[in-house]
Amino acid sequence: MSNNTVWHNTHVVKEQRAKLKNQKPCILWFTGLSGSGKSTLANALEAKLFELGFHTYLLDGDNVRHGLNVDLGFDDNARVENIRRVGEVAKLFVDSGTIIITAFISPFISDRAQVRSLVKEDEFIEIFVDTPLEVCESRDPKGLYKKARAGEIKNFTGIDSPYEKPLKSELHIVNDKTELNENIDKITDYLKTNGYIDVR
Repeated sequence: MSNNTVWHNTHVVKEQRAKLKNQKPCILWFTGLSGSGKSTLANALEAKLFELGFHTYLLDGDNVRHGLNVDLGFDDNARVENIRRVGEVAKLFVDSGTIIITAFISPFISDRAQVRSLVKEDEFIEIFVDTPLEVCESRDPKGLYKKARAGEIKNFTGIDSPYEKPLKSELHIVNDKTELNENIDKITDYLKTNGYIDVR
């Protein structure tokens, strides 16, 4: 960063934006293997919060790679940069007073910790979508596991690239048997109980 770059303070601040939206901004960070159900859960949660009248935005791993991160590959260094950029964007959404929902494999503990460090302690909620590899592979909605097993895709998380499970996530969703609505209720209840949303 250039020494000539100076942070510009704005007249309207995060607390004012959040008050206008009647919510406590935060990052809801869904992490888990490909096929674990992150995007399905994130979509359903956003629909639920929208129905309740809250301001959200959803960043999905594949969608971000069509624009912001179109120049990145899938080796370890590219994955780190992918999450770094997403974290900075998520931080801006928190500053706007928005509840930002993200669905990214984000396989490395250090990368998720880096995003957490960008915002206040209670503004990052890690949601571990814990689905066994064999279940994810049996779902294989995009045919990626099949290609990875055939050697057509390299550095695929869970096959030839590691996934580091969260050591202490705020929410742990076991997503191989439970119903979608049950999991959405669990997340929504967490947001209510901890003061992120006020549903009367």
